[in-house]
Amino acid sequence: MEDLKEHLSFAINMARAAGQIQLDYFRSSSLGLKTKQNDSDVVTDADKASETLIKSMIHDKYPSHGIISEESDDENADREWRWVIDPLDGTTNFSQGLPIFSVSIALEHFGSAVVGVVYAPYIDEMFYAIKDGGSYLNGKKICCSSKKKISECVVATGMPYDKNENPDNNLKEISLIAPVVRGIRRMGSAAVDLSYVAAGFLDGYWELNLNRWDVAAGVLIAEEAGAVVSKLRQNRNYSLLASSPSNHKHLLTLLTH
Repeated sequence: MEDLKEHLSFAINMARAAGQIQLDYFRSSSLGLKTKQNDSDVVTDADKASETLIKSMIHDKYPSHGIISEESDDENADREWRWVIDPLDGTTNFSQGLPIFSVSIALEHFGSAVVGVVYAPYIDEMFYAIKDGGSYLNGKKICCSSKKKISECVVATGMPYDKNENPDNNLKEISLIAPVVRGIRRMGSAAVDLSYVAAGFLDGYWELNLNRWDVAAGVLIAEEAGAVVSKLRQNRNYSLLASSPSNHKHLLTLLTH
């Protein structure tokens, strides 16, 4: 297998470069905000500029690699090595001037993530992992929460973009989880949520109808930090629960019954 440390270093450099683009746009009057599927699904010029930069860097260094990215069509997605990119995860936060947004970059080998990077540029938090190599935040090794009581847990979630059209929109699940945990948070970036589970800042996170680019890097980072990740649906794209092992079964039971 190719040198994953080299790939990780490259991914971190791409994330920092894309993050700087986002900071240049953030809280400016020139976001170029547009909607995609509906009013809850938005894109900005910063999303597109970040993606253009990342893809250009990959093309230059690894021209044989495939790319899956949120804002454009897949390129050679069936290749042995494939980059999965969310150039700006948390666009709604970003467009509102809220500081929780991130760059998410994963490298897959035959469809399995082996490198994951999530960078939140405004707060300068760089999460990363290599398969079987642990997870790190700004160079320091991290691990998931060790809480034993679900009543002490703080968890995060989000609402799917089709929440006004599909009754499987997470309202029921929120009503089941809220009474038994210390608190629920809505961070607004799936990649950050998963990374925060990895670091133990959150004790769990679930969401429905995500996309591969939302979770490819974050799931690897969470799992390498000891978290357990389970599917919640078979028919709602990427619907998952990530949490510390001690409370995973209890949360999963509530979310799937």
